[in-house]
Amino acid sequence: MRKDSLMKLIVCVVAIIGIFVAFVKPLAFSIRQGLDLQGGTHVVLEAEDTDIAKVNDDAMNRVVTIMEKRVNALGLTEPIIQREGERRVIIELPGVKDPDAAIQTIGKTAMLEFKDEDGNTVLTGTDLKDAQASTNQQSGQNVVNLEFSDEGAKKFADLTTKNVGRTIAILLDGEVLTAPNVREPILGGKAEISGQKSLEEAQNLAVVLRSGALPVKVNIIETRTVGPSLGQDSKDKSEMAFAIGIGAVLLFMILFYRLAGFIADVALMAYTVMLLGLLYLMDATLTLPGVAGIILTIGMAVDANVLIFEHFKEEYQTQGKSLRLAMDSGFKRAFTTIFDSNITTIIAAGVLFFLGTGTIRGFAITLGVGTILSMFTAITLSQYMLKLMINSKVFDNSSAYGANGYMLWGKEDMKNEKV
Repeated sequence: MRKDSLMKLIVCVVAIIGIFVAFVKPLAFSIRQGLDLQGGTHVVLEAEDTDIAKVNDDAMNRVVTIMEKRVNALGLTEPIIQREGERRVIIELPGVKDPDAAIQTIGKTAMLEFKDEDGNTVLTGTDLKDAQASTNQQSGQNVVNLEFSDEGAKKFADLTTKNVGRTIAILLDGEVLTAPNVREPILGGKAEISGQKSLEEAQNLAVVLRSGALPVKVNIIETRTVGPSLGQDSKDKSEMAFAIGIGAVLLFMILFYRLAGFIADVALMAYTVMLLGLLYLMDATLTLPGVAGIILTIGMAVDANVLIFEHFKEEYQTQGKSLRLAMDSGFKRAFTTIFDSNITTIIAAGVLFFLGTGTIRGFAITLGVGTILSMFTAITLSQYMLKLMINSKVFDNSSAYGANGYMLWGKEDMKNEKV
């Protein structure tokens, strides 16, 4: 029985410490990072009512969908696009090399029109099937090749047939992109927009045309760029804060609670790995407030163990129970307190998540998930390993578990409370 408990304890401790050392850093760096850690551009768009289109819930949902198409087509890594309130959309573009070009591309209303010399609009962007950028092999110009839908091809054929020898204008958001002269009818359902200064500019125009026109007018009301160096500085400070925080907690628990504190430290390592792993699986975005939430929940995880160990010392010193019985009683008495305090924290995290936006929601996620995991590790994992240690009887001296140490409330206080 003793050897069996000792072997199980050794396996648990070695496995948890090994996993912590091997995976905590890779997991931390594999979690998607926000702009304040990675650097990039933060854009806030606001929809505006016009005579043509009014802002409503359906229009805003379509704006978000079109923005997602545009940003994804730009090839940006791990962008964040979310709606805020009734009229605003927040877009975060991590690691953008040319923020001005990206902002210009995603912010276009993208109303494409084909007009004859009389100013009549014959085709619009809704008649497009595809748009791709390329370089014309004959002229060497950067162009956007358009392919129309079946209905659009018929309209374009009719437009070019009626306007042979005349010009047709291709406009984007009211500005003329090009005004070619029609030499002969174009029946293949394809056209070409020239005049782009670079291939990248042609590619951005193709992205806008493929994603479609926005249903309402949007204005860029805020842009904020975080440089890579500033993001790296924030990341370095976050790593240092995390290391100092967890190191100080580990040291405190060992000094004050000895072997029981060591078991709590091992459980804390398991908690840290599980939290980072769960955030990775949830595809969460880690920001500075999120890092603060992780460090906060580390303290909360230890707080649960402190409550348990104080009740353990109380049961051992005032009731004269054995180590095993005192430990069991300590966990039972502390459970209600731990459960109630964690439930209130989870409720607060839920309110922040559903009513907050942006980084506030990130903080709420780490706080809520961390609280649930901390309660699990304190009540189950710590208890399991402590029972194994006591059953192994490698250390029979109660002082080794901190059971004879100073109680946060004295014996006389406990006696008076019971009376």
